[in-house]
Amino acid sequence: MLEFQSHLIFPTHAVPDAGPLPPGSERLQIESADGKRLHGVHIPPSGAGEGDGTLILGFGGNAWNGEDVASYLHELYPGADIVTFHYRGYRPSAGSPSAEAILADAPLIYDAAVKRVPRKRIVAIGFSIGSGVAARLSAERPLDGLILVTPFDSLKAVAQSMYPWLPIGPLFGHEIDAAGGLTDVPTAIVAAERDEIIPRERTDALRETVRNLVFDRTIRRAGHNDIYARSDFHEAMREALAVL
Repeated sequence: MLEFQSHLIFPTHAVPDAGPLPPGSERLQIESADGKRLHGVHIPPSGAGEGDGTLILGFGGNAWNGEDVASYLHELYPGADIVTFHYRGYRPSAGSPSAEAILADAPLIYDAAVKRVPRKRIVAIGFSIGSGVAARLSAERPLDGLILVTPFDSLKAVAQSMYPWLPIGPLFGHEIDAAGGLTDVPTAIVAAERDEIIPRERTDALRETVRNLVFDRTIRRAGHNDIYARSDFHEAMREALAVL
């Protein structure tokens, strides 16, 4: 059961190759606390000038290529510096993926990004499972804002809702307690009305724990995966950053 859940939660075999990076992008490397080499990318603001003074740390879904996360965020926020990393065990990052590992790596990614790109404002954006990573990061490092997309309160609770006939509690080895990591940082939530992966009650449970909810938008008729191509989602994401 433990092997099955790891394969299901972290489908490294299903992650596509990344598309081309924008001009000026630079690949990054850091070392985890246990000596694993992690690979990432920094995409600077497009055009002339120094950008809008925002550094965005992106944490993708469990089947996203880290470089594609960066490119997607760059399209949404061309004036910001974007830094993302491939999760542990997601090529070319070394090691084996686990909730414990990606949560431990997030503060190291933050430290490396801030050292490389000193900025006035630091915002973490998490998509799906990455929303839990971003939420937990807010308890570890100072942030100026959080944007949580299709978020949940507890990954264990999400798994239990998907397999109600199984005793998930004692078997689950990859808990991410997103609700328990939230602080007073200004937080935006963007959810999908027809999310078939994250039940509405799990997003509602997280919403009730947010101490400083400054933006809350549910994209009508959107599902967990098709939300990203929708123009109303793009608009919501830009509005969310503007109010943080």
